[in-house]
Amino acid sequence: MGIKEGLLSLLSMKPAHGYQLKLDLESAIGETWTLNVGQVYTTLQRLERDGFVVSAGSDDQGRIVYRITDSGRDQARLWMASPESLAAAGRDEVSLKVLVAIVSGVTDPRRVIEVQRGSTMALLQDYARLKGGDDGGDMAWALYLDRLVFSAEAELRWLERVESRLEELPPVAVMETEPELLEVES
Repeated sequence: MGIKEGLLSLLSMKPAHGYQLKLDLESAIGETWTLNVGQVYTTLQRLERDGFVVSAGSDDQGRIVYRITDSGRDQARLWMASPESLAAAGRDEVSLKVLVAIVSGVTDPRRVIEVQRGSTMALLQDYARLKGGDDGGDMAWALYLDRLVFSAEAELRWLERVESRLEELPPVAVMETEPELLEVES
């Protein structure tokens, strides 16, 4: 998530101090992860430096209250109107392991797939348990949990596809001393 854009979006509703913004942002995302309050204040300082927010004085406890500027409001709107690139989501370790296993012979790529499938299935079971306990009261949490389920299901479909594609390749020579792949508890 773009922390700065999230803060700008919240500030477009009303001025606030950093700790309140931290709480509001965590609440908005269903407390699916927590923010470091220091990161919030550092981000607010950069936003002020860049002209996206200004100090609106202090509250009764001496905390700096920030107000969004017109350029900050434009930045928040631009962020909301821009799609996120899945390709930019970060390094994909699963793909990296499978692809390197195919070309290196360090291990059979099917074993990498097997281990990953087991881990992903365990995650799906955990998500199902969490969904079972969902009383429908927290929309942000329910939507985030749906995202996790769909992502895990997509990974399982991709792993199936990789397996079918591997059938088209000649067998890979695996190193004589293939290390045992450890399954990590999730």
